[in-house]
Amino acid sequence: MKSIALEIAYHLTEALRVPPAEQADRLRQELAVRLYQKELLSFGKARELAQMSKWEFHHLLGQEKIIRHYDIADLKDDLETLERLD
Repeated sequence: MKSIALEIAYHLTEALRVPPAEQADRLRQELAVRLYQKELLSFGKARELAQMSKWEFHHLLGQEKIIRHYDIADLKDDLETLERLD
């Protein structure tokens, strides 16, 4: 599996207005939200990047006032899933 490691200079992490213990999580979440907002990642993949549950990520998107991307194909998939669960 290919992965990307992002290196951030010390002086930039020092400038973050986030406690050091929260920086990695916060940066991951910020990146996930922006990639989702720009439709570069799906909800599921953005949530995975943020390392959050579905509900936690929905809450985060709400706090950030990010519009959810949900189209006919998503609705179809959800309806098919519901039918299988019956």
